[in-house]
Amino acid sequence: MSNLIERKNLQKLLSSLRAEGKTIVTTNGCFDILHVGHVRYLEATKKFGDVLIVALNSDKSVKSIKGEGRPINNELDRAEILCALKSVDYVVLFDEDSPADLLAEIKPDVHTKGADYTIETLPEAKIIMENGGRIEFIKFVEGKSTTSTIAKINSQK
Repeated sequence: MSNLIERKNLQKLLSSLRAEGKTIVTTNGCFDILHVGHVRYLEATKKFGDVLIVALNSDKSVKSIKGEGRPINNELDRAEILCALKSVDYVVLFDEDSPADLLAEIKPDVHTKGADYTIETLPEAKIIMENGGRIEFIKFVEGKSTTSTIAKINSQK
């Protein structure tokens, strides 16, 4: 997976992209069971710039946030699936509950998050804006979520 970037190699990549004048866009999430909502969200995110870097919660991070039983798919499987999408240029894993430290390293021009957040409720908003980036909120696809997919599977047992 050439699109999966180790965090230690991120600065070299970012320097190269910035030297080429590329607009760097980021988003983050667990992306546990990929569904059409994720695909549309990532396609909308990519429209804000030239290069989309997805900050992907590691297995450790997902378990901490979502609890036991999650993730359904391991981090390398989730990363490979994301890397296969035409809208995603790079994926980088992070272990923390919040992507704030990683986003402070990346310093994206644009960061997107779902429209269920606001500037006030988005934990990483301050770090994005302090580094000169802007935040865009993207509407969810109604009725499409990993939680609802899991619930549907469980109801059919």
